[in-house]
Amino acid sequence: MPRIAICAPSTPITREDVARIEEIAGRFPDLALEFHEQCYAVEGHFAGNDDLRLDAFLECASDSAFDAVWFARGGYGANRIAAQAAARMPVAARSKTWLGYSDGGYLLAALYRAGIGHPVHGPMAVDIRREGGDVAIERALAFLSGDRAGLEPSAGQHQAVVAFNLMTLAMLCGTELMPDLSGHVVMVEEVSEHLYAVDRLFFHITQNLRGIAGLRLGRISDVPENDRPFGSQPEEIARHWCERAGIPFLGEADIGHDAANKIVPFGLASAGSGS
Repeated sequence: MPRIAICAPSTPITREDVARIEEIAGRFPDLALEFHEQCYAVEGHFAGNDDLRLDAFLECASDSAFDAVWFARGGYGANRIAAQAAARMPVAARSKTWLGYSDGGYLLAALYRAGIGHPVHGPMAVDIRREGGDVAIERALAFLSGDRAGLEPSAGQHQAVVAFNLMTLAMLCGTELMPDLSGHVVMVEEVSEHLYAVDRLFFHITQNLRGIAGLRLGRISDVPENDRPFGSQPEEIARHWCERAGIPFLGEADIGHDAANKIVPFGLASAGSGS
């Protein structure tokens, strides 16, 4: 029976969230979930201070009884502990699946760079709050049970892939957490950013992604209204900056900050077993 540890490297969830998730988990009798008490800690913006969040993450990583570590929620904060976490990974961590997205991308990147386990972009526990969130939770739990039906359709068997929130990827570029993405298809998505900010982010990431196999664009959602129209839509923005950087634009990716967010195992899809 796969056993999944859940901790909160960024911001907290609530016991009400967990109760709803556990109800859904009852449909997966061959899967065992264990929510770390740290998931409910609150210190300012964060799910506890940096030390508490790091300790909880390392505790979940160190326990050989767990097959995977599932991130409870994004928000902001994982970057503050990611380098220390990757540097202190025990032997037990090297066979684990790590599942999350958005701000969790800092940890996924750090672990991927270090070659530790199987980082995977996919729904987090907090997605239970979204409209249709039960479907997102089911997709994550099915994957952790070994079902690959929820994979992003273009994440094929013979092409290395990664997926990131656009802001997270931009902040990773040039840091100690950034993996070598040469030869990868890079998928990006974004939420709640003005289109001029999306344009600025693409300017930055494309300067740092030369040598990738191509870029796919996920959903750019909940775009705020500006005081004037930007004049280009997200795909036009992506195509523009990819062309300037000599990066192949490969079309859409079925990822985003929504309940339809699909699963992208980092590297070759065949390497992300899910459990």
